[in-house]
Formats: sequence, structure tokens, C-alpha cells
Amino acid sequence: MDQTTHNKIVSFIWNIADDVLRDLFGRGKYRDVILPMCVLRRLDAVLEPTKKAVLETKEMLERAKITEQRAALCSAAGQAFYNTSKFTLRDLKARSSQQQLRQDFEAYLDGFSPNVQDILTNFEFRNTVPRLCKADALGTLIEKFLNPEINLSPNPVLNGDGSTKHPSMDNHAMGTVFEELVRKFNEENNEEAGEHWTPRDAVKLMANLIFLPVADQIKSGAYLLYDGVLGTGGMLTVAEETLRTLAAERGKQVTTHLFGQEINPETYAICKADMILKGEGDTADHIIGGAEWSTLSHDAFPAQEFDFMLSNPPYGKSWKKDLEAMGGKDGMRDPRFKITHTDDAEYSLVTRSSDGQMLFLANMASKMNHDTPLGSRIAEVHNGSSLFTGDAGQGESNIRRWLIESDWLEAIIALPLSLFYNTGIATYIWVLTNRKPEYRRGRVQLIDATQWFKPLRKNLGKKNCELSEDDIRRICGTYLDFKENEQSKIFPNAAFGYWKVIVERPLRLHSQLSVKAIESLRFASGDEDIRSPLYDELGEALFDDFASVHAALEKRLTEWGGSDDEDDSEEDAPKKGLPEKKKKRLLDAKTWERDARLVETANALRKELGGDLFEDHNAFRDKVDAAIEKLSIKLSASDLKTVLRTVSWRVDTATPVIAKIYKPGKFTPDPLRGHYETKVNGKSSIVEYEPDSDLRDAEQVPLLEPGGIEAFIRRELLPYTPDAWINEDATKIGYELSFTRHFYKPQPLRTLDEIRTDIDALEDETEGLLGEIIGEAGR
Repeated sequence: MDQTTHNKIVSFIWNIADDVLRDLFGRGKYRDVILPMCVLRRLDAVLEPTKKAVLETKEMLERAKITEQRAALCSAAGQAFYNTSKFTLRDLKARSSQQQLRQDFEAYLDGFSPNVQDILTNFEFRNTVPRLCKADALGTLIEKFLNPEINLSPNPVLNGDGSTKHPSMDNHAMGTVFEELVRKFNEENNEEAGEHWTPRDAVKLMANLIFLPVADQIKSGAYLLYDGVLGTGGMLTVAEETLRTLAAERGKQVTTHLFGQEINPETYAICKADMILKGEGDTADHIIGGAEWSTLSHDAFPAQEFDFMLSNPPYGKSWKKDLEAMGGKDGMRDPRFKITHTDDAEYSLVTRSSDGQMLFLANMASKMNHDTPLGSRIAEVHNGSSLFTGDAGQGESNIRRWLIESDWLEAIIALPLSLFYNTGIATYIWVLTNRKPEYRRGRVQLIDATQWFKPLRKNLGKKNCELSEDDIRRICGTYLDFKENEQSKIFPNAAFGYWKVIVERPLRLHSQLSVKAIESLRFASGDEDIRSPLYDELGEALFDDFASVHAALEKRLTEWGGSDDEDDSEEDAPKKGLPEKKKKRLLDAKTWERDARLVETANALRKELGGDLFEDHNAFRDKVDAAIEKLSIKLSASDLKTVLRTVSWRVDTATPVIAKIYKPGKFTPDPLRGHYETKVNGKSSIVEYEPDSDLRDAEQVPLLEPGGIEAFIRRELLPYTPDAWINEDATKIGYELSFTRHFYKPQPLRTLDEIRTDIDALEDETEGLLGEIIGEAGR
């Protein structure tokens, strides 16, 4: 089919929407009718020649009481689908009664095979039929699609002399028409287009990136392609075309099997319809989707490996619902996201619930084929957060670490801004393979392609540029050359890794059993802002006779906040009352009893030890321990800790608080790791100090740091904080990538002469203005 005919058909079908659906549906809903009707008309035309054979086969199967009829009916139809109703669209065209038309049309829809029913269900097409009938538009719609001016049939329409009036439309041509309609509807609704439709120029680049490096290694045979965020299927379609073209150019014959999963019912229906319209009914069986088919929580291909994979996952989209369905972070057992890496059998790839885009990359990596010479190749689009979000040990960083340390990440390409429909943010293509060529092993290539684009004459939503054929060739050429230049940087894998080192400093305290500090223990269980006024109202009975004030306390807590200005009618005013959890805690007699016991203990200690200031918390703690033993006070370790902390405060010049004393000979002094030599009771000992959480810090030490962590700490920290040490048990490895660090070009500062010239120009422009203002004011 030539381009003129293609354009004519697309334009005709596009105009049906305005002719029939205007004022009946909003423009954003036109495709809900036009796309399924386009599918129905094509299927009807394809099935028309075998309609009689299908009905006869159906009758025979029913007489023989055979329940599994699909294979026989598909065989009779000569297609991967069929319709067993007695109607065709041409039959329905003649109905004069809208009621009869609706009844027969619904019977016609019910006659389709299950794969077509799946499409209609996810289009929710049946929901539009009542409105079409009520507006007397269904018959008009059918008549428009049967118009003799267009031919959606695989057979040509002939003139009376036998010449061709309208050429036949093969499956590929029909698929092209359908894809063009999808594109136009997506652009019409550009505010949401990018959610499920990636621009064709970006898709073409991604396809080239996964196929060109291995084009000469492709052999005749079958290849499996996969997209875990399928959308309307455009990526798989372009990838399939690219693979077949490259194979044909090299004299190879390849068969492709397309696999995909999509959670959005409508876009899933569009994709599956496109497959069927292109004659790929068997492939359509590998397209899984619908609202229940989330790729993250309901993997449709758990044991399948693929040769080529590409995808554009959603950015910044919460996956909390999926996370809960999978058992939460602690209960997660999905082998895609809980793996074994670096001897860690519980290595977690689970990201923050607010953004799951990196999980789609992990999903693809888990489906790599490790048994073939080509292995697997992946191209996936992400926004900038995937490069650096997530601290060491968190899911996003762990995914980057896993991919890079496995030596699967080949390159990341920064794309031009505003290339996609619904966002102007920076986007990047990640290219992965588990069969890196020798010259790429152990290295990652970063490509800055942000300036390689062609402006659009008219914006499509936020998309204001596109990748021309020359731009795509330039990007792919830079990628294949694998050389360093202004737009291409090459790094060893470890260049993106770092140790996150926790740096501790000792806790230094002064202590004193003052009356004020002891009194504050009265509210040690928390919620002092509530407990304090309650104590003022209800007194000591809260501590020593709780039962007598329980009812009054409960009533007071129920009314809490009610005395505030009740005339405050602002909508965003805070809700009155206390949270049930807090209320329950305040009504627990044990919390009040505990606080009273702490006050009593502290007063007993003050009576025994006095109220003097201790500048060495270690000596104070020893005296408290001795006093508790002498007075036979029973106190839990946590309660003792509460008392000690309440009567102590930080002082930078105080003696460090000792946390642990080691037996002689067990450790040698190593201040860098927190093992200090000091005198304890007059004897030389190795001790660990209590870390001060307020002074705790974290340092990022590059994996390529000469001399490692120790050299970095000695050079960067110890000269300024000589009492610092590192907590080796808390050290974690993280990975992040930064394009800005490697490609940022600072703008040169203006010279003094340029600044002076600008100032002079402003003075000339405003000369006399002040005088005019003052003069007008004086009149």
C-alpha cells in the first residue's frame, strides 16, 4: 500500500470521530470508540470469506457435544480468531430499529473468540454501546466503517472492468494504519501520552542500541523479545522490525516471538489488537495484561529468559500497593528482588515504595539468557533519579551495585530534554548485556547526547524536539566507537562505587543529681507537653493512686483540645482530640508508676551522693552503681540509663564516656577503629568509648581511593577531629553515577569591561527618570 492510500484511510477513519461522535463523547474519549471499531471492521473483513465454513463447523461441534472448539474454529476461519455469530457488520447495517440493532450488535460481539473478547473487555467497548444506541449513532458508525471509499479488507475492490478500485490491505499495512491512529490519538491527548507511548524516535534509538553491536553475530533462528511495561506495544514492534531488517541485510532468516505485560487495560487492548491486525495472533497469546497484571507483583513470565529486552517504565510512580501484595519489605521473597550477591543470600533490591522504576530494570536483568552466545541485551529509559537516588545499602543503590559489579552495564546515554510527551525532565537510556565484548569488560561508557536533536516545528505537549536519523546515527556511532571525547567518557566499573563510612566521636558528659533534673523524670515516659498539665490538674494521685483519677483522666483526654477556639472554621484547621495510640499510653497506669519510681530512685541517689557536679561521667556512673547496690534498689538497665541520661548533659571538654573495657591482651590499641588505651582505676586498659549520636557523621570514600578508607580518614578527618574513629561494622558499599560531574561546562564569568558597559547602558536608559518621578509627585 502506497503512502497516499495509507494517509487517505487514516484521515477517513480519523474524521469519522468528528462526524459521528462530536457532542456525544469528549474528544479524549473518541479513541474508546474508534479504535475498537477499527479492529472490528478489519476482523469482520478478514473473516467474511470463511463465515459460512465457521458457522457450519460450529454447528457440527455443537451436535457432537465437543466443548474444546477453539482449534477447530480457528482452522475453519483460517485465522487465530473467529466469530460464531450469524451476523456480519454488513448484516447489521440494514437494521431499522435501534433496539434490534443493539441486540444484534451485542450478539455479534459475543460471537468473537476469547482473544478478541479480551480486547473488547479491556477496551470497555461494550460500555459505549448504550450511549451510541441512545443517540442513534451506532448504525451511522457502522455505515461509516463500511463506506466503499475505503477498503480494510485483505482483498482488493474491483471496478466493473476488473481493474483495481481500492488495493487490498495486508496485515502489515493494517497494522501501520492502526499504529498511526494510536499515535494521533495519543498526541491529541498529549497530557497523558508519555504514560504509555514512547516517541518513535526514542524507540528507534533504543532498538539500534541493542541490535547494532551484535548485528554481525545474529544467526538464523528464533529470538525472544520482551517488554515488561508494554504500553501499546510500539517498542516491541520497532524492535522486531529492526531485528528482521538487520538479519535480512546479512542474509539471515529470523523468527521473532514477542512477549509483554501491561497493567493498563486500554493500552493492553490496543497492543493485543495491533498484534492480531498484523496477523500475529499466535504472538498475541504472549501479550498479557489487564488491571490485575502488575509486572512487579504478578510476573506473567516467571521462568522465562529473553534475548532482547527494552522498556520505558513509569517514573516516580508509587508501587506501595504492589509492595503490600508481595508481603512488604520484610516479607518480600520474590527471587527477582531478593537475590544472592557477594555472599549475601538476602541481598535486597527493594526500593522506596514511592518510586519503583529501578525494579523494572531488575526484573529485566533477572530474565537474562545466560546459555547462548549472544546472551541478552537490554535498553531501558529512566529519569535522572535512577542514577543517584538511594543511599548505600538501599534498594536503588543495591541495584546499581549488582548490575555494575556483575559487569552488565555497558553504557548510559543522556537524551535531550523535552524529548518525551509528558515530561521535560532529563532522561537516560541504560544499555545492559551479559556478553560484553573483551574491550568493554570492566568499563562503563557515559554519552552526553543532550545537544543532538532536531527542534519540532510544533510542540507535541512538552515534546519540543526529536531525534533525526542523523542524530540516531551519531549517538549509535559514538556508542560503537567506544572512544573518549567531549561527549563520551569511559570509566572503570569501580569509579562509580564508594564506601559509606560511619565516623563516630566519643560522648562527653557532665552529670549532677539536681532537683530540676530529677523533677523532669516525672514525665520520662514521654508526651511531657500533655503529662505536665495533667499533673498540674490531677496532682500526685496520678502516681500513687491512679485508680482514683482514672475516670477524670479519661474524660479529660477525650475532651483534649476542645477548649481551643471553637469558632475556628478554617477547613485546614487541625483535628481536635488525641490519637488513640497516645491516649491508650496515657491511660496506662504502669507508665505513671514507672515515672514515679524513677523520681523516687533519683531522690534516693541524691540523698546518698549529694548534688555535686561530676565532670567525669565514668566516675559518676561508678558511684551510682555502688549506691544502688548499697541501697538495694531494683532498677532495670533501661531505667538506669534513663536516669543517668536525664541528669547528664554534653560538654565538649569532658572526659569521654567509656562503653566497654577489654581484658588485657585481647586487643591492641587502634584509635582509628575505636580501641583506645587509657588508665582505668590506675591500670592501663584498652577501651571503647560511647559514641555521641549527635556528632555521628558519614563519609563517602571512593572505591578507587589510593590507600582505601584508612588513608582517606587519616588525611581528611583526623587532622580536624583527632578523637574520631570509624565503625567498621556499619560500613556499606554504594554506587551512584553523575553526568553533571563529568560533563558540566561552567559558563565563563563576564569581564569587568562587559559589566561596566551594561551598567552604563542602564544609567543611560534611566537618565532623567528619577527627576520625572519627583517632578510629577511635586505637582
